[in-house]
Amino acid sequence: MSATRHIEQEDLALFAMQLLSTDESATVTSHVEHCAECRQLLAEVQGELAVYAHTVDIHPPSAQARERLMKQVAREKKEVPIERASTPEAGSGYKTGLGGSSTVQDEPKQSFGSRIFPWAGWAVAAGLTVAAGNLYREREVMRSTLVRQAGQMDLLTADVASAQQVMDALTDRTAKHVMLTKAPTTPTPPIPQGRATYVPEKGTLIFLASNMEPLQPNKVYELWLIPADGRNPIPAGTFHPDDRGNASVILPPLPRRIEAKAFGVTVEDEGGSQTPTLPIIMAGS
Repeated sequence: MSATRHIEQEDLALFAMQLLSTDESATVTSHVEHCAECRQLLAEVQGELAVYAHTVDIHPPSAQARERLMKQVAREKKEVPIERASTPEAGSGYKTGLGGSSTVQDEPKQSFGSRIFPWAGWAVAAGLTVAAGNLYREREVMRSTLVRQAGQMDLLTADVASAQQVMDALTDRTAKHVMLTKAPTTPTPPIPQGRATYVPEKGTLIFLASNMEPLQPNKVYELWLIPADGRNPIPAGTFHPDDRGNASVILPPLPRRIEAKAFGVTVEDEGGSQTPTLPIIMAGS
């Protein structure tokens, strides 16, 4: 472009509102990079649009309003005022639109506010459309965030309720506590047990046994009192278990005032022994 041909003010306003086509926008961009006058005018247009956009309350426009706006802008751009189609005089300055095929005579310079005012309504509407879109996106982001936070709160509430139930069960006085162990794969015989009740002052002894294993013929179990003073074990009676493994030794003849360190049971020949035969198969103290 030559220095005497500039972009029309209406085209600069449409460019500022991003309402031009891709090719037209490229033409304006290329021109303002080399034309200081059009660049200055574009800056003024953008400033005026910003002022108008901030002097109204923002309300989201409907889809029908946006469609009417775009159709009106397209129609306004194509119309050419009759008074501006006069033949230019020789020697006068020229300005051309984006097509560059026609020229018009320079008009008397008007204030920038009066030049841009016809486009103010469209600028405000365009600003409202952009603002409404931004508000809608922000609302959707906020709604998604609230939904996600509500889900997290539900999970936390469920965790707290479960923890409270666990604590209540562990501290309930009516709860039954049961210890479980691994069941044996094969039956195991019960362990032989014996309980001795001894009164040293009187030499009184009561011994009860259970789960005792059967003995071979001519064998007998013998109970022994092992003194605490280190003397040799004292025989405390012999016994045979019955068919269920139960046996007892009740009040065997024992000396008085003998402190017992322990009691033991051995297997002896029939009739018993005065000295225990190892091993001692049962012992307790």
